[in-house]
Amino acid sequence: MHDIIIIGAGIAGLTAAIYGRRAGLTAALLERNIFGGQMVESAEVENYPGVPVTTGPELAAAACEQADKLGAQIIYDTCTALEREADCWKIIGTSAEYRAKAVIIANGAVHRRLGCEGEERLAGRGVSYCATCDGAFFRGRDVAVVGGGNTALEDALFLANMCNKVYLIHRRDQFRGDRVLVDAVRQRENIELVMDAQVTHITGEQKVGGVEVTFRSGETRAIDLSAVFIAIGVQPDTEVFASHVSRDAGGYIIADENGETGVEGLYAAGDCRAKRLRQIVTAAADGANAAFSASNYINQQQ
Repeated sequence: MHDIIIIGAGIAGLTAAIYGRRAGLTAALLERNIFGGQMVESAEVENYPGVPVTTGPELAAAACEQADKLGAQIIYDTCTALEREADCWKIIGTSAEYRAKAVIIANGAVHRRLGCEGEERLAGRGVSYCATCDGAFFRGRDVAVVGGGNTALEDALFLANMCNKVYLIHRRDQFRGDRVLVDAVRQRENIELVMDAQVTHITGEQKVGGVEVTFRSGETRAIDLSAVFIAIGVQPDTEVFASHVSRDAGGYIIADENGETGVEGLYAAGDCRAKRLRQIVTAAADGANAAFSASNYINQQQ
């Protein structure tokens, strides 16, 4: 029996473990893959307060070491089911079963991939899934945004403030985003719309050098650029918890700023939580708040 089990060892989960241990509680992290979550995909991080420049893997390793030194345990297993028992939660993994007085769901979300040639090979070397994280590295250069929803439109506007030119590539002839954002994009002189087109190849050897797009007509075009920002959505991994928590239309867990889901002893933190901004710093804040809430809950039960 643990006081807190945290499902997911990204920055939200690691922060929750740190705060849980500092509150004097036993804390274990259940991680199915590798600690750090999406953070380890960031080749450079320069927007984390107090750390001017670092890398995602370095920041993840530092947070994991801090949690480990405080006595948090990392268990490599996959949560396949969650059940409520009389006085605790039971987490069913592929290898074992675990019990805890409180559970923090922090298993994040996964960026949807294009699935084209060059995407995986150049990830972190010009292929990015977060314009606000990585856009500043390409100041003054030509870049592309792929997508047609609000995130893609917002990313294009954000990048247009610092980049020489932004190609906005969308597979349809109309955007799915809000009209006010569409109008703003069309008014920017350094944003070029590439409609009815799909990226079929991201080119470059050691870093992104360009993209090849194929239009619905069958014609192709090669575009030279330095970075590709893919904004076709993210997929939260919350299905296993669907019977216990409320979720929004996108599958994100509905929880307040304290991480409270409205279910006794069950909290959510990080990118799996319904919110507007998903960054390393907001995930860390979520983890701290959820651990504080879980600590208060456990103390009240004793």
